[in-house]
Amino acid sequence: MTRIKPIEKEDASDDVRIIYREIEAGFGMVPNLFKTYAHFPALLRVNWDKTKALMMGGELSRELKESIAVVVSSANSCNYCVAAHSMSLQMMGFSKEKINIMTKKLESTGIPLRDQKILQYAKKATLTPHKITDSETTELRSLGLTDSQIVEILGVMELFTGYNKFLDALAVEIDFPEV
Repeated sequence: MTRIKPIEKEDASDDVRIIYREIEAGFGMVPNLFKTYAHFPALLRVNWDKTKALMMGGELSRELKESIAVVVSSANSCNYCVAAHSMSLQMMGFSKEKINIMTKKLESTGIPLRDQKILQYAKKATLTPHKITDSETTELRSLGLTDSQIVEILGVMELFTGYNKFLDALAVEIDFPEV
């Protein structure tokens, strides 16, 4: 049971409703994540803007960023984000089996080597960031990634690690079908 009740559209302030309209335009709904952030409208705005910049902008593909979200959220044991972003990947054509394997053993997914390395890097940055080596970052560059793209990878990792902790600490209810 959620620890803080999400704010529904009809109960939201005018400022929050404006943000909700933007979120709904982007996702087709307002997820409980953002409805919970609505208790602190400035934080809702910042997190929505950061989500737009990272997930809807940038240089990397949306598919890759959704994959990073699933791998990071799985590493953090956040069922909410795994469900939400697994659903997004399914809508992009990923099978349930491929998504489930992705959360366990990246090498078995049929994902291109470049993307496997990116996902491994994001997972390691999530779990043991102090153990990332210069050679791992150099390897990403050798696969054609720019410094901007490496920062984008870590930005997505950071976004979801933060969301994972927030959602789990407040036991926010999943409002996406679980895979």
